Amino acid sequence: MRLDDYIEELEPDEEAERRRLAKEKSYAITDHLEDFERNFEQSLSGDTLVGSTAPSIFVGRSNYPDIPIGLLSPVGDEDRAEEYVTDGAWYQQGYAIDDVLQRRTGLLNSSKSANVDSPSIASRLAPSVDDVWDGFVGVQREVAISDRPVDLEIGLDDTPDLGLDAGTDVATPRGPRANARNADLRENPHVPRAVKKTLEDDDWQAQGAMTYLYRRGFDVYEINSILSAGALGETKQRRLVPTRWSITAVDDTVGQFVRGGIRTNPSINEVQVWANEYMGNRYWIVLAPGRWEFELVEMKAPGSIWNPDPHDAVWMASASEGYEGRTSYVEETAGAYYAARLGVLEHLESIGRQAKCLVLREVSDDYWAPVGVWQVRESVRNAFEGAPGSADANGPDGRESIAGEYGEAETFHDAVAHVAQQLPVSYQRLRRKSELAAGLQSSLDAFSSGT
Repeated sequence: MRLDDYIEELEPDEEAERRRLAKEKSYAITDHLEDFERNFEQSLSGDTLVGSTAPSIFVGRSNYPDIPIGLLSPVGDEDRAEEYVTDGAWYQQGYAIDDVLQRRTGLLNSSKSANVDSPSIASRLAPSVDDVWDGFVGVQREVAISDRPVDLEIGLDDTPDLGLDAGTDVATPRGPRANARNADLRENPHVPRAVKKTLEDDDWQAQGAMTYLYRRGFDVYEINSILSAGALGETKQRRLVPTRWSITAVDDTVGQFVRGGIRTNPSINEVQVWANEYMGNRYWIVLAPGRWEFELVEMKAPGSIWNPDPHDAVWMASASEGYEGRTSYVEETAGAYYAARLGVLEHLESIGRQAKCLVLREVSDDYWAPVGVWQVRESVRNAFEGAPGSADANGPDGRESIAGEYGEAETFHDAVAHVAQQLPVSYQRLRRKSELAAGLQSSLDAFSSGT
């Protein structure tokens, strides 16, 4: 599948409405942006942001292939730069939506235009992205491949635009943005040996390099940043990849790799139901004996950020795959599909099994601003903490969790029927939308032979 396949579009009026809803729910963010403006003025020396620390990057997709690229730097909080990096630690620390928005609005996006294939849109004869290790594109790549925040000096052409971009269900929200003139390193980045190896191999395809880094202990968050910066793949194929695309591309690629590893594993031998709740999202994960199959069904409440009309019915979407996986991009559930699938596959790999899996996601109106697909990934990953049926499992930051409370069931049909009692749609409507709920109703005895 090509990276271009990961793009998903929103109707402009829908996106504007979602931004408006997010702002209305977050009055505290306005005060936070005012604090940012004061810190920004104190950090400036002329038109240069001195002593900036960039923990991460951003690659936009507007006007593709001539796109905005940016360095993300906390202003006035440089010593805690690592806390501003989107990763699984946000879940473990129990971040709420406001916490995420405050972290993201505390990051200045120093932005400049670049072509995905060459470092300057002004010259199509410029070296390819792979050859550039200086200038703004080169500095951005140095930040992306480093395993810790990097100190910089950033020259700016104007003051920040303090508008809040509420983000999407794939990418995290973004805060202030300023046009950058240049950027210079103030220290040598620390680059892990495994990343150096992928950079030095000119013939290593991007998919192979991604899975190599994953097997070496890099999480998908780190890999998607490296991919975005044009630092993975065969030399002639390397290019800047919009962050929104790279997130889903990495989830998909790593998921396919893990799925390949469990294909010959024995099946689980009982139906299990796992559950989790985070940021106004509730998840139920039903595992059944048999060969690998996967389906995600999403239910979004009327009046929520993704179903703004309070008078509408619950909006439903689904996508699925069989034992051989998918050959086309998921449209309806988009990045959430790949993030949820990865969490399930990692669990099955950890127990040395395979299974049929149905993930049900309910999005309530408490999910008032999309914080990014990372919360889907981490909610599913952490749903498997403890044992099915345990009431002792705790969620992020020690709070009580619903994880595991549904336990085991005799059949897949019984499990889904029981979960359906907790859903905002009827069991009949769920069956009309879900292929697995409609078709997998065999008793446990039918699977006794395993796989």
